[in-house]
Amino acid sequence: METPSGCSEELWREMAELGWLGLTIPEAYGGAGLGWVDLVILLEETGRSLYPSPLISNTLAVTAILEVGSDEQKQRWLPGLVDGSRIGSLALLEEGDGIDPAETRLSAVADGEDFLLSGQKRLVTDPDAAGVFVVSFRCSDAPKDLGLAVIDADSPGVQAKSFPMIDATKRMGHLDLDGVRVGRDRLLGSPGSAGPAITRLIDQGAVAVTSEMVGAVEEAIRITVQYANDRIQFGSPIGRFQAVKHPLAEMHVDLESFKSLLYYAAWAVASEPESLSRSASLAKAYATDAFVRTGLDSISLHGAVGFTVESDIQLYFKRSKWARPMFGDAAAHYERALALRGV
Repeated sequence: METPSGCSEELWREMAELGWLGLTIPEAYGGAGLGWVDLVILLEETGRSLYPSPLISNTLAVTAILEVGSDEQKQRWLPGLVDGSRIGSLALLEEGDGIDPAETRLSAVADGEDFLLSGQKRLVTDPDAAGVFVVSFRCSDAPKDLGLAVIDADSPGVQAKSFPMIDATKRMGHLDLDGVRVGRDRLLGSPGSAGPAITRLIDQGAVAVTSEMVGAVEEAIRITVQYANDRIQFGSPIGRFQAVKHPLAEMHVDLESFKSLLYYAAWAVASEPESLSRSASLAKAYATDAFVRTGLDSISLHGAVGFTVESDIQLYFKRSKWARPMFGDAAAHYERALALRGV
């Protein structure tokens, strides 16, 4: 939390050696060739420990290149992102709470065969650590005329900077682009056709963040249950009182509910992509509200000690504040889920 990069380079290399950075990537590009359900299990554990690393950022950047890039682009970028020598991040969202790719404002101006990108992307994870960004942009004024490009952090006109947050275990910031030149070899797919790919990446981002939320909520409940068993009041553990039992039971019900939604969404990534958007929205929306409630109730059940830095439970409350807006808050996802049902 106190280091500039926000993660351990030594442990990052070890994660690469264990195959975590390429868990869902085919073996041809140095990955393990597993699926998103397997990734969920890993992210639950990083969420349980609030492990600070750019694992989600890198995984989503790798996913974008894998699913939209050409064979040459995959060979160029994936091995370095999988072996840990480079770190990637997504830059899809902008000002506002919406998750519709049509709301993209970052503009591209054609300059011969190239594009010049100017604008700002927000809610960019691990901007200081990333060496590669997958950026969405607008090719014209038409709502669906969108593109995706891979941009190096050291390219002229690129400025990435994180800002202080309540959750110091995560890094987030803005990506500013000022006339950044993007050649055709850096475009993922055809210019103007990236809308569906951007939507899918937002869905996958919601699934990844919700996966960490599962582990974090499970651990917050475990810590609070342990405290309720250890804390003696009126000659009895406070866990025997209904005012403590009932909130803990409600936390558990919430956890199991959004965990089931999450696993369906993770399965849908490959097996039923047509239902991914709705299932990802239901999981992320439910998890967001449940995580915030769990954070607040856990601190309340700890009493005054829960607010102190000496108590680990305050870290889980802070993580819930980070997770809330990532790839759409609860309101945005509930609205989309209703729209997908025609309501």
